[in-house]
Amino acid sequence: MNKLKRYFGLLFIVIAPLVIFQLVSGAINFIDTKGTKDINNPIIWVIIITIFTPIAIGLVIFGWYAFKGEYDHLPESSKEL
Repeated sequence: MNKLKRYFGLLFIVIAPLVIFQLVSGAINFIDTKGTKDINNPIIWVIIITIFTPIAIGLVIFGWYAFKGEYDHLPESSKEL
């Protein structure tokens, strides 16, 4: 189980920057001043990227700790904290 946690940690470290890159590239492709749909509005893209960037940073931090093995032994009671 601990190896699975480490593999998922590495997966989170890789996926988080890819998601942000995909969002930014999607914003670059879809923003159009002459477009009439909501997807063409730059304000919506700024809001989406602003919300998901801290989430992606948190995934990288979580993945780093999982990859280092910080979650190998989880406390079973409050006395172990």
